[in-house]
Amino acid sequence: MEGCNTIEPVDMAGFVPAVLRFKMDGWRVVQICAARLAEGYELSYSFGKEYDMRTLRLTVGEEETVPSITQIYPGAFLQENEAAELFGVKIECMEQDYHGKLYRIGVETPFKQKG
Repeated sequence: MEGCNTIEPVDMAGFVPAVLRFKMDGWRVVQICAARLAEGYELSYSFGKEYDMRTLRLTVGEEETVPSITQIYPGAFLQENEAAELFGVKIECMEQDYHGKLYRIGVETPFKQKG
């Protein structure tokens, strides 16, 4: 069986409504990935259903706050904490916020530095 894999850019206004639609349509959250950009971050939220995967791609400024999706997908708390701790992404209202103590690391937000 062959599945479909898409990447869909989304802006902040459409982000939470898109996540809610995935949840209501039976999609599961597969991964959340952060990548550093010159002026902020690129966040990829991937959702899977059967053999299909769809990724929402959200680009945010360094000081911009991203709403947590843990109220919709409780299991996202680990990946959100990882993005916050390792990259410095500002995520608000996480259900389980480890406040930078998810990993034992020697440098605060090691991937936040600009390349």
